[in-house]
Amino acid sequence: MKDELEVAVQDTVEALRSSASRAALLLDPYWPKWDGPWWRATLLWELGRADAIPRDFADALCAAVDRHYLHDFPLRLEDVPPGRDPIRDVMCHCGLGTAVQVLAACGVDALARLPWVLPWCLRYQLPDGGLNCDEAAYTRPTPRGSVVSTLPLLEAVLRLAPRSPEVDAFLDRGAEYLLARRLWRSVSRGGAPIHEGWLRPSFPRFYHYDVLRGLRFLVGWAEARGRRLPEAAVGEARDALDAARDGGQLRPGRRPCDGARTRVLAPGVQDAWEPAASFPLLDLVSRTDVPSPWLTREWDDVRARLARVVEAPRG
Repeated sequence: MKDELEVAVQDTVEALRSSASRAALLLDPYWPKWDGPWWRATLLWELGRADAIPRDFADALCAAVDRHYLHDFPLRLEDVPPGRDPIRDVMCHCGLGTAVQVLAACGVDALARLPWVLPWCLRYQLPDGGLNCDEAAYTRPTPRGSVVSTLPLLEAVLRLAPRSPEVDAFLDRGAEYLLARRLWRSVSRGGAPIHEGWLRPSFPRFYHYDVLRGLRFLVGWAEARGRRLPEAAVGEARDALDAARDGGQLRPGRRPCDGARTRVLAPGVQDAWEPAASFPLLDLVSRTDVPSPWLTREWDDVRARLARVVEAPRG
């Protein structure tokens, strides 16, 4: 697989170097799924190969994000400026949190180049500690966050933001949001699973969620803040991941990108959709029938660190 992987990595890098990639960024930094430049760069980052992402591509992506998107998150349609697309011109929380992490891994000072990102994080955190890419959630009588929307921005702030009381409060509220849900259970529905698939790790994730991703953040937060994680809040997810090992290794338990649709980007085409496409590197590393060295290394690291920050059971 090693030679096949390297060929697929190099093909992906060449795609990012191409003039077609630059043209795509000018048209839209995010769409189309899953084979547009944003997705290819994000996959390289998840593979630990951000070093292979061309620096000029990373700079172009950063500029495109700054230019293309509104620098706030309109909560009502009437808040969208005239002439702006309420979908394509508004960045989702999960996409933004992922993008700045990719850029930072490429050596771009993302929070300095995009100074509106950190205020965005602090502004749109809901009272329950989460954020939500569904703008309607903010105007409901009881606003509720979304785990998928919340985690990438928590990761980005933990990794990139200078420490301050405001940043620490944002992270603490976000961590409590995940802990209250035991990483995958609904508070409003009495502990019912939010998504059964979240117990099965996925790779790559892009903006998607699973409990390993959630545990990775919580361990990093606990280490940074000198906190302990309650066994009752993390034990179920830990035990599920341990049980998923096969010969000591993890394999993707699902492909969350399967069956997705993407917006069609073409002159004169308004809000058309088609099945999302893939590309060779994505097909190679997301297989569910073989162990994933990336998931296995991630869980080995998180598992060891988790043991040091979990509260000892009482009794």
